Amino acid sequence: MAPLELHEKVLVDPGFLETDHGEISCTECHGGDPKAPQMAKAHTGMVVDPTFPDATAACGECHESEAKLAGTSLHYTLATYKPMIHRRAGSAPAQQLALLDKGMDNHCFSCHASCGECHISRPNTAKGGFIDGHKFNKKPDQTNQCTACHGSRVGNEFTGETGQGDVHYTRHDMDCMECHSEKDLHGDGRSDHKDRYDVKNLAQCSDCHEPDTDIEQHTIHEDLVSCYVCHSQPYANCYGCHVGLDGKGLAYFKNPDEEELLLIGLNPNPDEDRPEKWTLVRRVPAVPTTFDYYGKGLLPGFDNLNNWKYASPHNIQRVTSQSRNCNNCHGNKDLFLTGEKLKPGMLKANALVIVPDDQIPEKQDVPETEKKPAKKKPSYF
Repeated sequence: MAPLELHEKVLVDPGFLETDHGEISCTECHGGDPKAPQMAKAHTGMVVDPTFPDATAACGECHESEAKLAGTSLHYTLATYKPMIHRRAGSAPAQQLALLDKGMDNHCFSCHASCGECHISRPNTAKGGFIDGHKFNKKPDQTNQCTACHGSRVGNEFTGETGQGDVHYTRHDMDCMECHSEKDLHGDGRSDHKDRYDVKNLAQCSDCHEPDTDIEQHTIHEDLVSCYVCHSQPYANCYGCHVGLDGKGLAYFKNPDEEELLLIGLNPNPDEDRPEKWTLVRRVPAVPTTFDYYGKGLLPGFDNLNNWKYASPHNIQRVTSQSRNCNNCHGNKDLFLTGEKLKPGMLKANALVIVPDDQIPEKQDVPETEKKPAKKKPSYF
């Protein structure tokens, strides 16, 4: 038999064979025929990722509760995508919905993450590949797994590729899992989430940081202004994503513009966990023509859902432009999502988040001594 080329080999660290998972035969998880004398026949029926789409099949015998939860998590199902797009389709007939579903199948549903893609290899959407010789790592790797998917909007902001980075990372060397526990990532067992913020157990600033009542702004703004408004930096905003297939049938997307902005809007989805009136909002790339490749006018109900969304940037700093001076926000129209900043065709869709001019907080008469950053440093930073 001819020797295998490097790209035909699966590189498994010998140390894996000494682990609990390494004592399980390859075929028990991946299938195939171990008695076949030829590679092609031995690989017949082999499953590359046995943890998707059914996590319980490979993991459930030993990790019953985790596998059951993972199977309903948004990492697995992306279950909020289709209802949102269908909402933008309004009362479109079934034939149009079928075209939309085809577009979503080709593009939107490729970014799921299975058990294996968080604990063994890089996600397929990030080109795959083992990160530790097939070893099963309890804690996902921030670079190869978390930000391999959550890149420009999280990874670059968090590590400082854009802006100053996040104080939790740059100063305290914290990684994603310090805040996002397995309860967060595995989900809450529900399958009816209206959006990703509807998942229970999500990380909150208040999980670690009780407002310092010695800081006047905390007392004034509590339950009225999101922490992000004062402690975030400008973040990525995308414009006008369009999807299609190239001449070879390969799926692609085009997003012509991306801009670093920080804009305050009205909270579009106030709830028990996020009751604040004022929050940061981010432009997502949904536009009426996103799926035009699959059919013209497939989103006649585009205005049924805002495309400026609640934002939670991962670029927290104690002192920011907003926190240095009250009037960097108060009376500063440039920092608010007013109607004039949107194209006329986007006004109706975003009525819930647009800030009317008469609601912009008035400029404050701040004594000169209060305009300087406080020297006292809160214990949680």
